[in-house]
Amino acid sequence: MNFNLNEDQRQFAELARQFATDELAPHAARWDEEHYFPKEVIQKAGELGFCSLYSPESEGGMGLSRLDAAIIFEELSMGCTATSAMLTIHNMATWMITTWGSETLRAGWSEALTTGQKLASYCLTEPGCGSDAASLQTKAVRDGDEYVISGSKMFISGAGATEMLVVMCRTGAEGPKGISAIAIPADAAGIVYGKVEHKMGWNAQPTRLVTFEEVRVPVSNLLGEEGQGFIFAMKGLDGGRINIATCSVGTAQAALDRATEYLKERKQFGKPLAAFQALQFKLADMATELVAARQMVRLAAFKLDSGDPEATAYCAMAKRFATDVGFQVCDAALQLHGGYGYIREYPLERHFRDVRVHQILEGTNEIMRLIIARRLLDEHVGEIR
Repeated sequence: MNFNLNEDQRQFAELARQFATDELAPHAARWDEEHYFPKEVIQKAGELGFCSLYSPESEGGMGLSRLDAAIIFEELSMGCTATSAMLTIHNMATWMITTWGSETLRAGWSEALTTGQKLASYCLTEPGCGSDAASLQTKAVRDGDEYVISGSKMFISGAGATEMLVVMCRTGAEGPKGISAIAIPADAAGIVYGKVEHKMGWNAQPTRLVTFEEVRVPVSNLLGEEGQGFIFAMKGLDGGRINIATCSVGTAQAALDRATEYLKERKQFGKPLAAFQALQFKLADMATELVAARQMVRLAAFKLDSGDPEATAYCAMAKRFATDVGFQVCDAALQLHGGYGYIREYPLERHFRDVRVHQILEGTNEIMRLIIARRLLDEHVGEIR
């Protein structure tokens, strides 16, 4: 095994780090305070290929591995967690359309989505179902050459500001086999957007309820075949869990870096805080946990890229561990700053707020534990080690 990044990965990381330093970090606090969605900056990211990292090259994407993408998203999230998270969502929705979309759909949307000139949201969660995705109730009824979609989706990132919605709908019977994925233009007649939710974090992207009132789209907007939507959703969630985990790692790294510098600069009792052994131990523990989280995320990405039969379990483990560690490191970094960590002049309280939601998204960490336990208890599963 080689844990070192190859030359391409080092260059990807450097490009992402520079973009985060120049385009994200200087503005992240203002975007958070003003609840501003920096669409123009995301489009700049698209010029570098960051809007289609693992979409197929045949459709204008970069065709990178999930490991490559994780390395890039970690660097970006050090600049702005909320904007980087929105980029991960757009990447997932774009990958679904460019991978499973019909020729007609891809011809009309691939170029705009892969370049970031148009953005996409992913619509799975509903008011009545979150982690139990197989029970979703939004319906798509076939009417000639069209689908008629009715229902609601909740907590949709980017809703009202993006141009395309990838929507999981029920086209058949109850249960996972009755779910299909349909791409719906965000300005289609019959779509109603709710108010922007006032959130603890992720304020640099809008979150809304989306209601579909007999929205009509061509049958060619179906992704894959009827009944494949749940499969696509689960594939998306495997990658999504890696994405959100790596955003936690990147944000926590930024918090740790800031805390380390602060301990060197701040003096109490006649010497720098960094000279106190108790605080040195705290930094050591934060760094150790963070390195462990990063390696687990990259292992899960490797397993997903390799088609490992237990990739889902590894993705769940990485998401559970890295998002918990990310939050704990951000919390500890804030504590090390004392009162300064609590005021908005410093980024620690924003890091703390932004990473908290990562423990909830893509399935709560309690759901991650269930996925892992069930795989361990399944007698047909090989070793997970």
